[in-house]
Amino acid sequence: MAIHQTPPRPTYDIAGLIAALGDIPVITEPVIVRRRSRDFFWYSPILAEELKSVAADIIVKPRDEADVIQTAAACARLRIPLTARAGGTGNYGQAMPLAGGVLLDMTALDQVIWQKPGVVRVQAGMNLLSLDKATRAAGFELRMHPSTKRTATIGGFVAGGSGGIGSVAYGGLREPGNILAARIVTVEEEPRVLELRDDAAQKVNRAYGTTGIITELEMPLAPAWPWVDVIVAFDTFWEAFEAGRSIAMADGVVKKLVTPIAAPIPAYFGALKSACPEGKSILLCMIAEPFLDSFKAILSGRGMVTHEAPSEEGPGQVPLYEYSWNHTTLQWLKTDRSITYLQLLYPFDRLEESVRKMMDLFEGEVLPHLEFIRFAGNITCSALPIVRYTTPERLNQIIAQHEEHGVLVANPHVVSLEDGSRHKRADADQLGFKANVDPMGLLNPGKMKSFVPVR
Repeated sequence: MAIHQTPPRPTYDIAGLIAALGDIPVITEPVIVRRRSRDFFWYSPILAEELKSVAADIIVKPRDEADVIQTAAACARLRIPLTARAGGTGNYGQAMPLAGGVLLDMTALDQVIWQKPGVVRVQAGMNLLSLDKATRAAGFELRMHPSTKRTATIGGFVAGGSGGIGSVAYGGLREPGNILAARIVTVEEEPRVLELRDDAAQKVNRAYGTTGIITELEMPLAPAWPWVDVIVAFDTFWEAFEAGRSIAMADGVVKKLVTPIAAPIPAYFGALKSACPEGKSILLCMIAEPFLDSFKAILSGRGMVTHEAPSEEGPGQVPLYEYSWNHTTLQWLKTDRSITYLQLLYPFDRLEESVRKMMDLFEGEVLPHLEFIRFAGNITCSALPIVRYTTPERLNQIIAQHEEHGVLVANPHVVSLEDGSRHKRADADQLGFKANVDPMGLLNPGKMKSFVPVR
């Protein structure tokens, strides 16, 4: 019987690279390089095994766009793979360097370039919380952000994310107007700097850094509101769902988060447990303070408000949004690694019917956690349910059964764009664009598996 052997790790001319980089800061200490090569891939028990040995050969820390261009040119000449990353907050190895090579740490590119009413131009490595603080000084804030806002960067959010807190009002990053422009560096022996505006900017959205190195972004802003975190407890999940749908569909109530979560998930919410009565399902909401009375009027006595406080993001504070989206999964994983999760999108025209069907089909095995969002102009739900994990085979059965019932799955237990896409293919524009900006396939190899290098 043939024995499967792992192919040998590629070797690269790292000494030649260091010489070509001149005074650009680098890190070569293996322990540090390995640690910084990782993200939260261990949310998936499948990826936890598959990616456990992944590491770059060297970290390069550009100080500005000129350093990025110099690094891209050196990698192209020496045929060394290059993976851009910043906060490392991804959940499925989006920016883990499968082929080794250079890990390009973008966190030093962290400045606001300019701000106007309703729009900001910013370097890609800027932390999202710092960016929000900067824009709030002029009365604006980001339209949406991930639950990892306090550690993630704007470039990482655009390159690896799809939406988040704020998507109940503004939809996802793919909605027209939610990314205004992106400035990128190509990976060629003579790199080019390209400005992608409007729809063209989508070529870098959720492409895992395979379609150019993002150095700047132009993002739309929303009016900055004083947000109030609210938790409402209900006897049943369906009461939480119905109340959440009423809030999500109330266009006059300014909100940022509407999240129904089934019991027993809230039992794992640590510091929030006092606001999560045992056995109760809950609704997490962020409501703009002037609309709090309207919010409560819509509830019409449904449920019990167990928590109401201004949203705080400072040191020592845990904002409510860090119990939503994929932080919900993290709260459980802190004490129990036996579970995992999925990423779903329910059809808007069969929302309740689909949610009920999946709950009945996987009762006790797939625990509901929904996020009300706008999608292509309609209110529906994204979902990150808790899955009681047993085997890869069973997990794949659960995925297949969701898809058979018309629930779209973005599989978070695979590493490639194609396998993780709801469409099971790379976006045609992104695939063609990659041939233009990364002809040798050096950017984050293995993540766009259908790409064939043209040089």
